[in-house]
Amino acid sequence: MFQSRTHTCGELRLSDAGKQVTLAGWMENVREVGSNFAFVILRDFYGTTQIVVENEDMMKIFKSLNKESTIQVTGTVRERASKNPKLPTGEIEVSPTGVEILGRCRYNELPFEINRSREADETQRLRYRYLDLRNPAVKKNIILRCNVIAALREAMLRHDFLEITTPILTASSPEGARDYLVPARKHPGKFYALPQAPQQFKQLLMTAGFDRYFQIAPCFRDEDARGDRSPGEFYQLDMEMAFAGQDEVFSVIEDVLPPIFAKYGTYSVASEAPFRRISYVDAMETYGTDKPDLRIDLTVQDMTDLVDGIDFAPFAPGNRVKAVVVSDCHLARKAIDKVMAEVEVQAGARPMWFRMDEGGNFVGGISKFLADRKDAVIEKLGLTPNCLVGVSAGKLGVAQKTAGVIVKKLGAAVPGHMDRERYEFCWIVDFPMYEIGEESGELEFCHNPFSMPTGGKAVLEQAERGEIDPLTICADQYDLVCNGVELSSGAVRNHDPEIMIKAFEMVRLGEEDVKAKFPAMYNAFCYGAPPHAGIAPGVDRMVMLLAGEDSIREIIPFPMNKNAQDVMMDAPSSVEQRQLDELHIALVRPE
Repeated sequence: MFQSRTHTCGELRLSDAGKQVTLAGWMENVREVGSNFAFVILRDFYGTTQIVVENEDMMKIFKSLNKESTIQVTGTVRERASKNPKLPTGEIEVSPTGVEILGRCRYNELPFEINRSREADETQRLRYRYLDLRNPAVKKNIILRCNVIAALREAMLRHDFLEITTPILTASSPEGARDYLVPARKHPGKFYALPQAPQQFKQLLMTAGFDRYFQIAPCFRDEDARGDRSPGEFYQLDMEMAFAGQDEVFSVIEDVLPPIFAKYGTYSVASEAPFRRISYVDAMETYGTDKPDLRIDLTVQDMTDLVDGIDFAPFAPGNRVKAVVVSDCHLARKAIDKVMAEVEVQAGARPMWFRMDEGGNFVGGISKFLADRKDAVIEKLGLTPNCLVGVSAGKLGVAQKTAGVIVKKLGAAVPGHMDRERYEFCWIVDFPMYEIGEESGELEFCHNPFSMPTGGKAVLEQAERGEIDPLTICADQYDLVCNGVELSSGAVRNHDPEIMIKAFEMVRLGEEDVKAKFPAMYNAFCYGAPPHAGIAPGVDRMVMLLAGEDSIREIIPFPMNKNAQDVMMDAPSSVEQRQLDELHIALVRPE
């Protein structure tokens, strides 16, 4: 039996001096001091050990190797003359008596220096991801991911949840994003879909009598990449509870997540239960977003009435005007303009600003339009000397969104307004059930059509009779937000077929449409379904927050690039005509 090592490269200590050992790993570096003397760094998964070469024969072997060759070194452990207190193995070194080449690196030049791979071009990093992952700093995030998933699984089992896997090949379902379709060879012209989420299956498990379900579920959505969203596939802590409502779901999550964030997070402080609850309407009005970062102390104020009658296009009648007051701001004008340019790029609308100087005068930006109303503006906005005021204007949604980006950008840019080193959770609740579609101009579901309307069937009937505006109907739906990142959406489910049909009738879909789109779930509910609720925090986003990373690709072992390409495996790729023929597929190429 081949034994490649007696110890790992991160294991040996001064107490091991004098031992005969065998190590195996990658030759990270060779530093030649003389013709027959060199220091070699050997690296494996666990750490590094210094090898000291002191004779001509051994020197020839090491000089013949390229960096990152895989080798086995046998030798004697001894105390280092010049110790390195920064390394766990910094008090010892190994004097080699034998070297065996296990895997030769055949390239003189590497695509990037392993320990500085994070500074390399992202395309190069993804193309040579197996080299990128040799960097201990990159590998650390993958180890963190493994530990977090293990902790989540342990916590869910402790709360009496059963881990149940659901199908990967399933039926296409209208759940908001594009499906990934898989042609069915035995059923020409028909397709499976990869699940966007196990939504229907977990609700069917509740109907089947399983009380508490969870899984670390793979989900597939054909959508564009963002910093906090990976194209193609992602994982979530999917869970569902029978005979439960919103409070029961909140209780489980508030017990499971804070200890994990406190233990594994970059920051050691995490919100304690109960998390703050903010209604959707209040979140949009106060923070300009339904994903507020509560580490920032800035909020949004309405100043529409203050600009009434001012002859300035953004203040035109019908527009809403929002203000974000930043106290004790000493940013130079150039820095303010830079932040506002970033706001415009992210929000898609141009922000404005003015400031109050130490003498109490309005200066810069749009100050001239407010000069004759200075006292009223100061009183309503609570201005003090050295306040900077970011301003947004437009239709309500535009004004809120732009103000929300102003909060985020100025909160991060102006010292004293953001307590970065903590995890602040909150629940966003009372989402609207319906909205007017931008393209259709008609009533549509705002988020999840499976959510129970607050008030049940009665409130839908009131809207049907014209007694209330359908846009005022809320859903028993909730989002979990941490540090401005949406970790999850969840809801109390609509488990009653009559209420489900009534909810769909509001968007011009009848009973036959519901049966056609969701046949299994509709039929199952007709056999008596328990009330149930659930949620599915994103594992990738969770680990991204814990690692303190800005890009989700940093915590995924083999991520796709922004164009949903795996440049390492060359996917997606062309296939042979024979394969297309087997699947009864003919390609129609775009012009």
